[in-house]
Amino acid sequence: MGRFTPKKLNKFLLFKLPSAYFSGIRVTSINDKEAIAKVRHQWINQNPFKSLYWATQGMASELVTGILVMKQIDKSGKKISMLVTHQTGTFTKKATGKITFICKDGDKIKRAINQTIATGEGQSLIMVAEGFDEENESVSRFEYEWSVKVK
Repeated sequence: MGRFTPKKLNKFLLFKLPSAYFSGIRVTSINDKEAIAKVRHQWINQNPFKSLYWATQGMASELVTGILVMKQIDKSGKKISMLVTHQTGTFTKKATGKITFICKDGDKIKRAINQTIATGEGQSLIMVAEGFDEENESVSRFEYEWSVKVK
């Protein structure tokens, strides 16, 4: 079953990223190509405008990119550092109800990790995570520049 299951990742959230856990963010799916997390708008994670606070959306979106990075590093068997070096976010619709964040950039991070292993040089890549409401309409889109390098 592996180390990267939704149950194990949600336990990781509780102990290592408690603000994400207590905001209601939960990993629902992960494989080599994509990761999915969901969060429901509720009192604990709302803004004054009665929608999902931007920081909660940021935590969920960074999580789905970051767990793909962690999974590929683990699969490589190498010690590789990972760091977000830049981030942008765009908000297109009020986020209410259950919001699903998806990153489909597993292949991109795999290539970057293979490249840093082959060359010993750090690699940077942009990973995208998008949040969708229950009508499958985009509410936000985040881009994270991840840097990876063999230690």
